[in-house]
Amino acid sequence: MRISSARFVKSAKQANDFPKDRKPEIAFCGRSNSGKSSLLNALTNSHGLARTSSSPGRTQLINFFLIDGQTYYVDLPGYGYAKVPKGIRDTWGEMVEGYLRNREPLKLAIMLVDSRIPPTDSDQTMKGWLDHFGIPNLVVLTKSDKISRNELTRALKKCAETLQTKEIIAFSAITDFGKDAVLRKIRDAIDHKPTQ
Repeated sequence: MRISSARFVKSAKQANDFPKDRKPEIAFCGRSNSGKSSLLNALTNSHGLARTSSSPGRTQLINFFLIDGQTYYVDLPGYGYAKVPKGIRDTWGEMVEGYLRNREPLKLAIMLVDSRIPPTDSDQTMKGWLDHFGIPNLVVLTKSDKISRNELTRALKKCAETLQTKEIIAFSAITDFGKDAVLRKIRDAIDHKPTQ
């Protein structure tokens, strides 16, 4: 699967603002600074599609990107960043929960976890919530180039145990390690193929 075109369509705060053409959607969620923008840019072969920032908590709306005119990649606000005012964090939570629970075109939620940091309480809460509501999901362990191979093996094992999942892929936006595996999972979700 190779992506030939990707473009930003819109930012949205509520369901009325979401695209209405019912194209399949793949949502990306994770703690602030977990590498969502870098993953989106790597998957779409576009360095500037999603803006990366060294300041966590920058994404405050739900951003829709149209991929090859057929699928939306949906960038959700990051969670777990304490410096964002509580009122804004609460609004994000309601917005994200509303999207994930009620969005019919949603085919897969990709949850990002920084490979250098064991899954946090907020990661465990998000994963448990996705599972509870039966939302198909995949954990992607980002920034895998920043640790040794042995450390990555331990991180994968720890993450799988903590989040109780076998659906986990290590990924690096620098080397593209894991990119094809993530794209295959996305294609399978859109095609409704059962996961292996």
